Amino acid sequence: MSSHLLSIIVGAPALAALIVIFLPENGKLAIRVTSLIAATISLIGSIVALRGYDKVAGGQQMVESYPLIPSLGVHLSFALDGWGGPLLLLTGVIIFAGVLASWTLKTRDKEYFALLLILVAGVFGVFVTQDLLVFFLFYEIAVLPMYLLIGIWGASHAVPRAGPFARAWDFFKVGDKQYAAMKLTLMLLVGSAAILVAIFALYLKAGVNSFDLGLLQKAKYDTDLQIILFPLLWLGFGSLAGVFPFHTWSPDGHASAPTAVSMLHAGVLMKLGAFGVMRVGMVLLPEGARFWVPVVGAVAAINVLYGAYCAMSQTDLKYIIAYSSVSHMGVVMLGAATLTPEGWNGAVFQMVAHGIMTGMFFALVGLVYERAHTRAVPKMGGFATVMPGVAAFFTLACMSSLGLPGTAGFVSEFLVFLGAWKAGHYLWAIPGVLGAFVTAIYVLKATRAIFWGPGPSHDFHDLSEAKGTEWAAPIVLGVCLLLFGLWPRVLLDHIDPGSGMYLNKVVKAPAPAPAVHLTSGASPLSLTGGNAP
Repeated sequence: MSSHLLSIIVGAPALAALIVIFLPENGKLAIRVTSLIAATISLIGSIVALRGYDKVAGGQQMVESYPLIPSLGVHLSFALDGWGGPLLLLTGVIIFAGVLASWTLKTRDKEYFALLLILVAGVFGVFVTQDLLVFFLFYEIAVLPMYLLIGIWGASHAVPRAGPFARAWDFFKVGDKQYAAMKLTLMLLVGSAAILVAIFALYLKAGVNSFDLGLLQKAKYDTDLQIILFPLLWLGFGSLAGVFPFHTWSPDGHASAPTAVSMLHAGVLMKLGAFGVMRVGMVLLPEGARFWVPVVGAVAAINVLYGAYCAMSQTDLKYIIAYSSVSHMGVVMLGAATLTPEGWNGAVFQMVAHGIMTGMFFALVGLVYERAHTRAVPKMGGFATVMPGVAAFFTLACMSSLGLPGTAGFVSEFLVFLGAWKAGHYLWAIPGVLGAFVTAIYVLKATRAIFWGPGPSHDFHDLSEAKGTEWAAPIVLGVCLLLFGLWPRVLLDHIDPGSGMYLNKVVKAPAPAPAVHLTSGASPLSLTGGNAP
C-alpha cells in the first residue's frame, strides 16, 4: 500500500480541478472525463484505505506529515482512524455518483466541475487531517464553494406566501437561489468565526507550540475554559450539521442547489459539522462536553421531532427531503450526546447511512424534476407506470429513511436509541423513536402520492425512465444501502475502534474492571471487535 495513499485521495480532486480550469471551454467531454477519473481515484483509494486499516490495532494509521509553518507548529499531517475510513468511503461514493449525475449539465461546465472537485477535496481533507488549523482550512474549502454552486447553477422556486409575514418573505426573496446561497454562506461564516475563536484559545492555552490534535488532546485545559469553549465548537460546527435553531439555511440551500450539489450538501457536508462536534469539541474538551451534553441531547431530540414534523407538512419534494435531513442529523447528535459506545457507533454509522440515503434521494428527485418540471407532490401521481426503476430506488431510499430492518438506516437508529436508553436518557430516546414514526408517515405518503397512487392531476408528456449515466447514482447508492444494512460489520468493525479510542478520552472511566466484550479484540468501551463472528 502506498505510504502516500491519503495524500492521493485528497490531492486527486484538487489536481483535477486545476487541470479542468486550463481545459478549453468546448472540451465538455474532457472536463467530465477528467472529473470522473479524479472521483474514481479517490473512491478506489478510499476503499483501499478502509480495507488496509488494521481494526485490531486501531489508533492512527497511514500517517503522513509535511511541514507548512514550522514556527507555529502547523503541519499538513494526515492519518486514518476508525472513523475516517467509513467517512472517506461515503465521500468517495457520493462524489463518484455526483459527477455522473452532472453529466448532462448544459452551462459553464468548466467552472462547475472545478468547484465541485475543490469542495470534495476539502471534505476528504477534513476527515483525515490531524492538524487543527489545517482542519479548519479544509473545512472552509469544503463550505465556501457552495455559494457559487448554488448561486450560479441552482434553481429559484416559488414558495407559497400567505399570512402576516407574506410581505417579509417577498422582501427577503425566499425561494430565490441568490437568497439561499447568501443565507447559507453568512450563517456558516458566523459559525466558522466561533470555531476560529475556540481554535486559537485552545492553541494559546495548550502550552505547546503545535496545532496537532494528538498533542492538544493531552493538554490540561481548565474546566471553566472548557465550559466556555465547548458551545462555540458545538454551535459553530453544529450550524453546518443543522442543529436547531441554526438549521434554517439548510432547507433553502437544499431546495435551490443543483442535483450533485444537493447530494454533496446533504450527503457529506452536513456530516462535517457533526464530525467536528465529536472529533474536536468532545474529544479536546471532555469536561466541557460532559457539562453541556444534557443541552446537546435535548436540542438533538428537538431536531429529530421538529425536522420530521416540518417534513410532513411540506408539499415541495426537495423541502420534504431537506427537513428530513434536519431530523436525521438530529439522530447523529443524539447519539453523540449519549457518550456511550453504542451511541457513538450509531452516530458515525448514521452519518454514512444518511449520507448515502439522502444522496440517493436527491439524485432521484433531480431525475423526476427534469422530466416532470415540477416538485409539487400534489400534482404528481402514478409515475411508477412510466419510470418503474426510479420508483423502486426511491422506495428503497424511503425504507432506509424510516428505518426498515435490512437497510442501513435501521442499524444506525437502533444503535443510537439503544445507547440513549442504556445511558438512562429516556427523554431523548422516546422523542427519537416518535420521530422515526413520523418519518414513516411522511415518506410513505410522499412515495405513494408520487409513484404508487392514482394517476396525476396534470399531463406529463416528458416522463421517461432513467437513461445511461443517470442510473449510476441510484444503483451505486442503492447497493450501499443494502450492503451496510445487511452486513453492518463492514463499517462497524472500523467505526468501533475509533469510538472506543475517543470515548475513553471523554468519559471518566471507572477503575479497571473485567470488561464485558461482545467479541475478542475489542476495547473496554467497544461494541464490536475486529474478530466478530
